[in-house]
Amino acid sequence: MKKLLALALAVVMLMSVASALAEYKVAFSQIGQESDWRTANTDSIKAAIEGHEGWELIYDDAQQKQENQIKALRNFITQGVDVILFTGVVSTGWEEVLKEVNDEEIPLILVDRMPDCMDQIEYAAAFGGDFVEEGRRQTAWAGEYLKSIGRGEEEINVVIMEGTTGADAQVGRTKGNLAGLEAYPNLKVVAQQSGNFTRAEGQALMESWLKSIDKIDVLIAQNDDMALGAIDAIKAAGKVPGKDIIIVGCDSVKAAFDAIVAGEMNATIECTPLYGPFVVNAVEKLQAGEAMSKTLVHPEEGVYDMDGGIDLGTVVSVKAADVIDERQY
Repeated sequence: MKKLLALALAVVMLMSVASALAEYKVAFSQIGQESDWRTANTDSIKAAIEGHEGWELIYDDAQQKQENQIKALRNFITQGVDVILFTGVVSTGWEEVLKEVNDEEIPLILVDRMPDCMDQIEYAAAFGGDFVEEGRRQTAWAGEYLKSIGRGEEEINVVIMEGTTGADAQVGRTKGNLAGLEAYPNLKVVAQQSGNFTRAEGQALMESWLKSIDKIDVLIAQNDDMALGAIDAIKAAGKVPGKDIIIVGCDSVKAAFDAIVAGEMNATIECTPLYGPFVVNAVEKLQAGEAMSKTLVHPEEGVYDMDGGIDLGTVVSVKAADVIDERQY
């Protein structure tokens, strides 16, 4: 009997320890899975949290709807989570709910896309790409590449395929695209429209442009998925992607590297989705009560293309074929 009681007590103690270890609840509000990049971003963060002893992940996929994210954030508050990781589908409309998070004194970590109310709320840390610089690199790459093949003085028709309207990435990359074009007066924007960051909408938009625009020389696509969809449309129209139309994507997903090596895409600007290690480091510091800088952290990111060697001032492009085997997403 004593042995049974001792065993029962041991089991209860182990369960109590296990329960205590799982008490630190890390909630993650993700916008959805609109692209290969987003899937890699979600997988990186989820794996990092789930693999950490003593943490419990509470995850919500908003399916590209702001109202779903607002509901999720309020549910996180009700559940009494210890920290919230937040990526907003658009930039605006977050002040009220994020102030509710602040009122409950739940630490907030901003990931990838920044809300426009950053200066009006409290947050513990922020990690995201430099979207303006990424957009600038896209048009700068096109301008410098055209110079390198003797087309630097030729009038070039450019179409810009934007991401989800109002998303931080779309706003920043559009600003960067247009700022970058100022250095290349021979590049003329003949169409500019949202493809919503999805492959299907990128394909449909390119189909429409090919029917309505007489001459397209360059496609700037604000993510690789839209660029890959556009490639399908270009081939279906009897044109050669990468030659008849120069294609510059963004994100640097593995599928874009495959397209570059195949000669169907010309370049991709990196925007890493691998935020898992950054998030773990920040949450560990929160647990330990350590102070953190609120400066938006931008990971180092490169540019990859067919041949390498295009100098963009802040970075020189690398040949995609030389590093394709190293890609993690």
